[in-house]
Amino acid sequence: MHAYELAKTFHVVFVIAWMSTVFYLPRILVNLAEVGDVPAVRERLLLMGRRLYRFGHVMFGFAFAAGLLLWLVFHVDGSWLHAKLALVALLLAYYIVAGRWLKGVDKGRALPSAKALRWFNELPVLLLLAIVYLVVAKPF
Repeated sequence: MHAYELAKTFHVVFVIAWMSTVFYLPRILVNLAEVGDVPAVRERLLLMGRRLYRFGHVMFGFAFAAGLLLWLVFHVDGSWLHAKLALVALLLAYYIVAGRWLKGVDKGRALPSAKALRWFNELPVLLLLAIVYLVVAKPF
């Protein structure tokens, strides 16, 4: 396998791993909002959330490094890439907000309602759809 295909493969795999955390962390927040005052379940969800958030940061770092390699070494570029990176930045901001909510629960702060968190959980699907379109179609 050529170096370009290998770098691209690693980038895609790490993006998939990161996106799994982007999709699942808000679901943990929904469960935390709904669990009420059941300490054992609450502590288990917090532990899962902390581990997932940490794993997601590592996967984002690896995906970023592989993407940087594609850009610097293999000169992947174009206007579509700038648009994609802007959407990825929004997705990262979304992930950080979810992580701050999780850390806030650890400190005793209240979460938004379960209904609001369910709506929040749908946002990355739209961003991912736009990102995949930009990567596949390269419209500009």
